[in-house]
Amino acid sequence: MLTHVLNGFAYGGLLFLVTVGLVFLFGLRRIVNFAHGGLFMIGAYVGYSVTQAAGFWAGVVCSTLVLAAVGILLDRIVFRPLAEEDPIATVLVTFGLLIVLEDVARTVWGKGMLALEPPAGLAGVMSIADSAYPTYRLALVALALAVAGTLSLWLRFSRTGLYVRALSADPLTTGMQGVNTERLSATVVAIGTGLAGLSGTVAAPLLTISPNMGSSILVQSFIVVVVGGLSSFSGAFIAAMVVGQLHNFGLVYVPWAASMLPFLLMIIVLIARPNTLSGAS
Repeated sequence: MLTHVLNGFAYGGLLFLVTVGLVFLFGLRRIVNFAHGGLFMIGAYVGYSVTQAAGFWAGVVCSTLVLAAVGILLDRIVFRPLAEEDPIATVLVTFGLLIVLEDVARTVWGKGMLALEPPAGLAGVMSIADSAYPTYRLALVALALAVAGTLSLWLRFSRTGLYVRALSADPLTTGMQGVNTERLSATVVAIGTGLAGLSGTVAAPLLTISPNMGSSILVQSFIVVVVGGLSSFSGAFIAAMVVGQLHNFGLVYVPWAASMLPFLLMIIVLIARPNTLSGAS
């Protein structure tokens, strides 16, 4: 039972790392980014390529930085123009961008599946309550907690974090106070896409790297966002952990219905608390 719970936390931690970027982008740009799964997938491929030449940790750093740079570019040429467009146009453009990113992956890295081994220091197992558990999965849970704690402290106690919260609540008034809202938005989008790259690389030892890997996790990520609230940072963390447990216990005990359980949770939450979509960070 402990192993199953830890597996749920590991998957929930991964979902949280992917979902943070979606929450940040909606909170600032009011854009539901269907391309986020593609950014996650590209991060996995970039991390894989760098790992082959310079090691796992170099792959983690490079994928984070490369995807952060991609986020700044996307914010300038895609997300800013979409902020004033109809939501349907946003869905079509970002979904089209997802397809383009998948085609880029197939062209550069091929259609085959790739595998990435965890770093040597985290490749073994640890004994927990007389049970052996993979060290890498525990490290993934610790990473999710560290990211959540760091972002929470940054948003609540740093000046930039306070600007971000103000911009999310009232962009016009924030701009009138002298805050460079466009630069701040680009910074936050870069953080979100950088975390997508980070999550893609750290997920690679657990998931098979393929051009379609982003599409599958994107569905789970949107469930987390809806359950936790489209602009709720803390809600996303709690929802990710709950969905992670449902996903894992569903695979163990009711594999025939495992894929439906997160959707059932989303339906229940939307019926019981339809205002969840307006949650605050």
